This record gives sequence, C-alpha cells and structure tokens, in this order.
Amino acid sequence: MTDRIFVGDARVANLPADNRGLAYGDGVFETMRAHRGAVQWRNAHWARLVQGADRLRLPLPDRLRVDTELDALLRAQPDGVVKLVLARGAGPRGYAPAPDAAPLWLLSLQPFTLQAPPRPGGLVVRWCDTRLSLQPLLAGIKHCNRLEQVLARGEWQDAAIDEGLMLDSDGNVVCATAANLFVFHAGHWSTPAVDRCGVAGVCRGWALQALDVRVSRLSPAQVEAADAVFLCNAVRGILPVARLGARSWGRHPALDDALRRLADAHPAFSDRLETP
Repeated sequence: MTDRIFVGDARVANLPADNRGLAYGDGVFETMRAHRGAVQWRNAHWARLVQGADRLRLPLPDRLRVDTELDALLRAQPDGVVKLVLARGAGPRGYAPAPDAAPLWLLSLQPFTLQAPPRPGGLVVRWCDTRLSLQPLLAGIKHCNRLEQVLARGEWQDAAIDEGLMLDSDGNVVCATAANLFVFHAGHWSTPAVDRCGVAGVCRGWALQALDVRVSRLSPAQVEAADAVFLCNAVRGILPVARLGARSWGRHPALDDALRRLADAHPAFSDRLETP
C-alpha cells in the first residue's frame, strides 16, 4: 500500500498520535475505485466528502492539492482502491474540538482484490443480528465510526457467506455491512432510505438516477419476496445476490440491464457483463 499523510498543506511522515480521527472517529472518508489511472466518480466522492465535512464542521483541504497528490499516486499505480480520510486536527484531551486546528488528511492506494471469490449466480448473504442505531445527524455520510459494521461483519466466519444485511433498531432493512441494497419488485427497483442511518453510497447515487429507483422503508419480508436483489458500492460495482437464507434468485433481465448500464457508466465494471 502507498500512502501520503498531511496536516493542512504540510506532508508529514507519520500519523500524529493526537489525531482525533483515530481517538474518536472524528472524521469522514471516501473509498474509490481507480481504473487505468482515473477515478471515474471522483467528483461524486468529493461532493459527499464535502457534505460529511459540513455536517461535522470539519475544515476541508484544498481540492486542487488533493487532486494533485491523488494523480501522483495514480501515475505510479493506475489501478486499485483509493482511500481518502479527512479527520479533525489535533486538539487537547477531551471531546471539545480545537477551533483552529489544521485538518489531517490521508491518501492511500492499494491493489484491488475481491473480498470473496466470485460465485456462479451471485452472492450468498445472511441477516445480521447487529442493528444500526438511528442518528439522523450522521445518516448518509461516511463518517469514520464504523463499529456497528465491524460487529455485524464479525458475526460469521463461514466462507460460504459473502455478506450480511443489516436492519435498523426499528426493524427496517437498511444495507449490507459494506454495500447498499436494491430490490426489484412489481417492475421497479427500490432501495432503503438512509435518512436516519446508513450510508448514501456513490454507486447508490448513480443507480438512483440510472435505474429510476424508488426510495422507501423496506421490511425483511419485502426483501425476501423480491424478484431480484443486488448490492452495490463504488469499489465493487453491482453484485447480484443469489441466496438469502432459504430464498434463492436466478438472473433477472432487470439485473442484466442494470449491469449493462453500469458498464457503460464505469469501465472498471465491464467484466460484470460476463455470464455467471
């Protein structure tokens, strides 16, 4: 992995020990797919970073400087996964933030590897016991506190399970541990609302427009009754779901259409057009 760490405009050799992102999760981050020297959804990722920074009242680094440093990483390694972390700068001990601290930001680039080998037909997923708490102030943004997802992902070690679906504390379906969820039923796609918890993913944002998706509250029963299901994120694209517990799905024409549309929009995901 290649990384670069900055405090304000100054590059530093190591992560400062008084970094509030490490101590409190006081920051936001973006995880982006690099393909042939480009980040296709770079502007969408930056827009979400800006939204998250505004919500947490974090100062932003200079966009031109971030782009310059990112382009330098991509010249050395044109394909992989880019992570941009923005954290509040150093401050005294305690939760009160220092008002004038320069922001800490970190860029890293590592090779792209599948978290699990591809399966014929799609992913095998399960329901998670860990629930997402409701906090509208943090809903939608990709803040650095991901402990609920860590706990949910720690629920299974079975290599036969690829992902887990998470509910909120009211019992509504929200997402997978590391992806957004889409279901096809009665001729249209739907995805859970993320206004009370969950992350408004960049690939989700693309799908909302490209697939004319409805946003609504979804129950576990509605997911299990769907005609097709997929997960998506900005690194792995659209991931068809083949099985959830006793429920299984074959490839649906609406899913193949979604894969074709994504391949047209993002060249890194053209391999998903291959027949499983």
